[in-house]
Amino acid sequence: MDERNAEKQGRRVWPRRVAIGIAALIMTATAAFFIYTADYYRAGDTARQLAESLTASGELTETDGSIAIGDDDADVGIVFYPGAKVEAAAYIPLACELAERGYYCVIAKMPFNLAFFGIDAANGIMGDAPEVESWWIAGHSLGGAMAAQFAAGHSSELEGVLLLAAYAASDLSATNLAVSIVYGSEDGVHNRDALEKNAANLPAGASTTVLDGGNHAGFGDYGPQAGDGEASVSAAEQWSQTADLAEEAIEATR
Repeated sequence: MDERNAEKQGRRVWPRRVAIGIAALIMTATAAFFIYTADYYRAGDTARQLAESLTASGELTETDGSIAIGDDDADVGIVFYPGAKVEAAAYIPLACELAERGYYCVIAKMPFNLAFFGIDAANGIMGDAPEVESWWIAGHSLGGAMAAQFAAGHSSELEGVLLLAAYAASDLSATNLAVSIVYGSEDGVHNRDALEKNAANLPAGASTTVLDGGNHAGFGDYGPQAGDGEASVSAAEQWSQTADLAEEAIEATR
């Protein structure tokens, strides 16, 4: 009798132990995730000073989900997806360069600063600016890959895609999108092999430009990035050259 009771008790204990073990694993993974995402690249002084100045002049509008610079009735709008674990505000200098060329530029704020949690952010951003006639989507690094994924499912709503130190893992080859890829010659983070392997995902006419002296972090203002090369051009020069290339690609479609 005692043996049968002990056996029954043992059968009851094991499911509890398994449940406790699973709960412990979930709690550990959740804690690790929050620790990982809490350590991200913050916007630098240039970006923050620009934000203050543009906000004061009414040229920058910030919400919980985005940072918009320029006129929301411009002919062309650009939605920008930040790189992994990079604060959205770090791309204000580049967005400012694009706005100076006449484009409405909106940087999406991503949950946990990771674009794969906000792939569809462009939907709301474009919907909030109905006066814009045509839209491009752009992104840096992981943000570029997610921008390409969004474009693959919304090609009829976009004119083109600008990928900064990024590649398209999603198939865009059958779309009519204009695609422009830009990366720096000193980039130590960008996966050039993946760019080459995924070249078949690009539509006809897609272009790739290497910025001489540019690096990975130079597309934003968030300081040095682990594994990156040292740029031989200033960040301001990289922002300006990138905006020039974006303007060239955009105007070619108009």
